Amino acid sequence: MNRTRPATRPSTTRLAVLATALMLIAAVTGTSASGAPKSRARATKPTAARLATSTSAARATTITTAVRASTTTRATVSTPPTAASTTVATTAPVALKGSITLFAASSLTASFTDIVDAFKAANPAVEVVTSFAGSSTLAGQIQSGAPVDVFASADEPTMQRLAGAGLVSGPAPIFTRNRLMIVVPKGNPLRVTGLSDLARPEVFVALAAPEVPAGRYARDVLTRAGVVVKPKTLEPNVKSIIALAALREIDAGIVYVTDVAVDDYRVDGVTIPEAQNEIASYPIATLMAAKNRLTAEAFVQFVQSPSAQAILRKYGFLAPK
Repeated sequence: MNRTRPATRPSTTRLAVLATALMLIAAVTGTSASGAPKSRARATKPTAARLATSTSAARATTITTAVRASTTTRATVSTPPTAASTTVATTAPVALKGSITLFAASSLTASFTDIVDAFKAANPAVEVVTSFAGSSTLAGQIQSGAPVDVFASADEPTMQRLAGAGLVSGPAPIFTRNRLMIVVPKGNPLRVTGLSDLARPEVFVALAAPEVPAGRYARDVLTRAGVVVKPKTLEPNVKSIIALAALREIDAGIVYVTDVAVDDYRVDGVTIPEAQNEIASYPIATLMAAKNRLTAEAFVQFVQSPSAQAILRKYGFLAPK
């Protein structure tokens, strides 16, 4: 007959041993004594807030680094010029040097002599060779190939003729004007008082040749006054007429106001009324044949400057406008 042996309770010693074994297993496998996983503070996943903070910080670091790099690159590649360097580059004067040849109307002899001296004083390395004569005579020499840098005429048609032949470089500005006057020997022995007296048969009259500006102006004045004159001589320029009057070889002539002013110690002048008078315009220009174009253009500009204009006023010339 089989007997069933009653279950026996584990002893306290056996329970203690079992508990110790379970604790060792838990330490090795990471589970609790009850079999549940054991929580670890270090293994917890980061929260969304912590992730956002970390990402923002990384982005900020990246942007700051990029801005610094861009600023450095721009400063190195395209550094703008300073105000001082710009001023020096645009205002540094150019030293003029060399020689230029100037042809000018004979009526400009005295005034241009002073203007040339002033120009040379301001530019010590420059030499100016001058030639004064009737504008038409000078123009003819230029057309024949004379090596001239600057031409100053006593009228616009003469300058226009050269421009039409392709001999003028650039514009020919009017730099001054003049008027006409009757010239007589010192003391005015035949008592000439106006244009009508030039028609008297006993009065020996000298006029400039028709192709000379002063000669053309004189004929316009006489036509406007209704006076017919038969000149005893036709001269190539006004300086010749002044010389004849000073030598008393003529009794009267028509020249510019400025010519009488320069030689008033040996001739006298008789005013021509404004209604009958003629205004002469004087242009100046650099020529295509100029060998020293920079200095030539500088001289043309100087003639129009206040200092040169003051010299022209001193000799009786009128303002350009």
